[in-house]
Amino acid sequence: MKKINYYLTLGGLLTLFVFQSCTQDLCNRSATFVRFEPVYLQVNEIREDIQIQAARSLKNPGKLYYYNDYILINERREGLHIIDNRNPENPENIAFVKIPGNIDMAVKNGILYADNYIDLLAIDIQNPAVPRLVSRTEDVFNSLGQNRDLGHLVYYEETVITEEINCSDPQWGNPWFTRGDDVFVNASTSEASGAPLSNSGLPAAVGIGGSLAQFTLADHYLYVVDEWDLKVFDVIDCNQPAFVNTVNVGWGIETIYPYQDNLFIGAADGMYIFDNKNPVAPRFLSKFEHARACDPVVVDGDIAYVTLRDGTTCEGFNNQLDVVDISTLTRPKLLTSYAMENPHGLALRDKTLYLCEGDAGLKAFDVTDWETIDENQLAHIKGFSTYDAIALPNDILLVIGKDGFYQFKADNPKDLKEISVIPVERD
Repeated sequence: MKKINYYLTLGGLLTLFVFQSCTQDLCNRSATFVRFEPVYLQVNEIREDIQIQAARSLKNPGKLYYYNDYILINERREGLHIIDNRNPENPENIAFVKIPGNIDMAVKNGILYADNYIDLLAIDIQNPAVPRLVSRTEDVFNSLGQNRDLGHLVYYEETVITEEINCSDPQWGNPWFTRGDDVFVNASTSEASGAPLSNSGLPAAVGIGGSLAQFTLADHYLYVVDEWDLKVFDVIDCNQPAFVNTVNVGWGIETIYPYQDNLFIGAADGMYIFDNKNPVAPRFLSKFEHARACDPVVVDGDIAYVTLRDGTTCEGFNNQLDVVDISTLTRPKLLTSYAMENPHGLALRDKTLYLCEGDAGLKAFDVTDWETIDENQLAHIKGFSTYDAIALPNDILLVIGKDGFYQFKADNPKDLKEISVIPVERD
């Protein structure tokens, strides 16, 4: 059941439309499902040598990360694209690091930290064109299960199927069911999301990630969230991360955002706030609860901005931006909510909030006055899909979505100018 719940709560499935029809005479219903077939790997298969390959096209981009004029783009469960962005108007795709199972990353002092299914890798990217594996911290992340003969259950292979279900079948009308080890989820309830650290003013020794991050750095500690827990690693020796603690957070954990001495953790049912003054053991302060939905968060001063959206396995039905008063961290309070179209990730810089609206594109808002955000929309760029963004100090806005990687000149948020695109290559 643990592995079923994992995929019912993971914000990372395809957006599909279900076609249903009933034939009264036959009492059958034709329904479209996403079938999740378990994929097992032995430990020796997981720990194959990390491969440095020639640059390749984006196919299924995920998380986005910026470090010292280079961009890292995750290719879901396959590895990382390295982009030379010293000239944002002409970014150069220079290498691909093949990392099976990779979802997220962070960088400190030229050392890239990345997940490899159950292990944490440290990769030297001081010369980004020639990355080099320097260490592997083993068995620090949970797999979805284990089989004595087959090994670790590392993910589920997704296949779209359509079949008829008789009304006498116990699965009639169910949004999901199982057959053996396979899980079937009604396609109308699933969506692929981008599946990002933050624009929080971190020192130059570390990079900047998006609002959908599961990896983040604070001082000489690396924090990684999974569906239930916060993992803490000491990286004072950048080349050799040391696992030091697991802090249980809750259920349906999705994102982490550091701000000052606190960690803001987004979950399917709310926002958790942890005091991080003792970085080895972050301390729970409070939880801001909301209707069930996926919810990345960014913070500025006494205000947190949280997005909620529908069409995901979080089972949400709201599309909105919540503005939360966090002046008293132990008692966060909702100030107001603004209706949105399908908000995903977000970025904040100089009182401008950039909001990724999925297939509805990208929006920019002046958030100087939280009471009039809806009246102060500065821009809305349509015609492309977005799920996360990073606003850089040099007025460059990085945007990632299922169509590719985009850069905008953002010195005037009312007039965002696209300056480059690395598109996704379609089969």
